[in-house]
Amino acid sequence: MTTVETWLSDPDNVGTWTVIPEQSSIAFVTRSFWGLLPVKGTFAEFSGQGRLTADGEVFSTVEIKAASLQTGIGKRDDHLRSRDFFDVDNFPLITAEVTALAPGSGASADVAATLTVRGITKPLSLRTLVTVRADGAVAISARGKIDRTQFEVSGNILGMMGPTTTLITETVFAKSR
Repeated sequence: MTTVETWLSDPDNVGTWTVIPEQSSIAFVTRSFWGLLPVKGTFAEFSGQGRLTADGEVFSTVEIKAASLQTGIGKRDDHLRSRDFFDVDNFPLITAEVTALAPGSGASADVAATLTVRGITKPLSLRTLVTVRADGAVAISARGKIDRTQFEVSGNILGMMGPTTTLITETVFAKSR
């Protein structure tokens, strides 16, 4: 049995789990200036809950406040919040919903999810690493690529940006009940 399978089958883990934002991070990297310059950003405000059932099924929802994005350059952040990109006035939340988790070898797992950005929902598959911490919390690390244009996150002036954005998350959950 893998590490993930062991954790999923432990009856003490059944219940609701809550994201610990101060121990978690949600980030993205995209390339600008015709692929020469990586643009890195983070989302400072997010929350979420997960649930592990007695059958070992995992479900979770993480809500990200789109306006909380930060790249370190104020003018760029304002532009990313505008209608050209995230349109935070009309779409204040980005939502990721996990619908299944399939254990892989060791601490790895495949996650089936949906991602909703600008009101557009698309399937998302992620290879994750699940780490049970000494304090009982569970850290789920994931990295995946998306085509941002599928979510109408455009703003591509003069073809400077490619369509691919890499999502990088380290989401820590603690059992709440």
